[in-house]
Amino acid sequence: MAELPQLTIAEPRPQQEPWPRAEREIHRVVSQQQSWIQASTDNYQNSISDVWYLKNIEFGEGESRKSYRIITQNFNGPCSLIAICNILILRGAIEIPAGRTSVSYEYLSQLVAEHLLMTCPDVDISAALEIMPLTQKGMDLNPLFTGAKSFRPQGLGGELKLFEQVGIDLVHGWLVDPASPEADAVSRTSDYDSAVMLIAEADHITKGRFVLDISEEVEMPQASSSRSPVFSNEDRAKIEDATTIRRFLDNTQSQLTYHGLFHLASTNPPGALMALFRNLHLSVLYKRSNASHDPSLYTLVTDQVFLNEPSIVWERIEDVDGGSSTFVDSWFTKSTPIGGDFAGRTAEEAVNAAEREMSEFYPSDPLDLALAQQLQAEENDRALGRTMQQMRQQKEREAQRQQAEEEKSQKKKKKDCIIM
Repeated sequence: MAELPQLTIAEPRPQQEPWPRAEREIHRVVSQQQSWIQASTDNYQNSISDVWYLKNIEFGEGESRKSYRIITQNFNGPCSLIAICNILILRGAIEIPAGRTSVSYEYLSQLVAEHLLMTCPDVDISAALEIMPLTQKGMDLNPLFTGAKSFRPQGLGGELKLFEQVGIDLVHGWLVDPASPEADAVSRTSDYDSAVMLIAEADHITKGRFVLDISEEVEMPQASSSRSPVFSNEDRAKIEDATTIRRFLDNTQSQLTYHGLFHLASTNPPGALMALFRNLHLSVLYKRSNASHDPSLYTLVTDQVFLNEPSIVWERIEDVDGGSSTFVDSWFTKSTPIGGDFAGRTAEEAVNAAEREMSEFYPSDPLDLALAQQLQAEENDRALGRTMQQMRQQKEREAQRQQAEEEKSQKKKKKDCIIM
């Protein structure tokens, strides 16, 4: 895939006043956030599924252990934004008031925007803010098969900027084993998008014969054959690599390999909270502080179907496809669900069963929905007001800093004057 040309941003001319540009940028960001909120509110009013409920859990080791309110995800929940917010919540960077029982996209986006403005006052956060609406439906992430923290930037790289500026490590375990037969071909292709493009190119070279069942290998015609086209050495190499890569993709459809799982378990620092990209989904990844006693990797269970199951908090990763995973509670001991409905089932089986039950009893009372919409609209107005106030304060601090620099410069000029 050809790399995009690097954009060059011209520096402002010396005679330009810097503050009007900054003021316009603040106005643009606020206006854009208002547009996001309006668009999200319109969508919210059409469906109750845009409300995400909060769950109380305990988290932390030793004296740092305390109660937190995490966000659960329904069928249409934005896993990217929810994962980011839950990590910030468990770090203590943002907090949801105790009186709330649910949140929406616009509320969470305001929380993240406020956090960025407070923690990155001197950094351009426009790229991170502009990517925020995409977290509702999914983010365009392109992992490299050779590095757990390696992702190929898309466009201007706003997706990666968002994680960078909120201080969250984005990792994946879709790694090729260097000792495997397919390692060379996969390493040459490097990333997922390039792998898909190579497969498409091989299908074009073979005139549509490549995209068949993997068991039907593409026959390489010999030079003596008069009925079939003869591939060049370059085309032959592409077809061979595409065949190997396609087999690798088919065998790793969960987007997690055992090599990647072992790599994450051995390299992730104890006590760290990270965002795990796996199976087109982002989740909170955690490795306990006392890793010498428990080196397992855990993902935070945010499925809304377990909202009222306080003993189901984390899922221990046991394999690459989730078939043997185990639910544990806040103390990382095996879960004991209140109703016992999920006892004896794997995590995957329990999720499927709970989702079936939830689909039958999902709340849809029009009066409840109207009240939720009213409360959410009021909260949105308050959140937007806080953001605008912080922007005004940031503007005032910048003006004071510039005034101080001007006064300092004037004093220096007076000292440099020589009286003849």
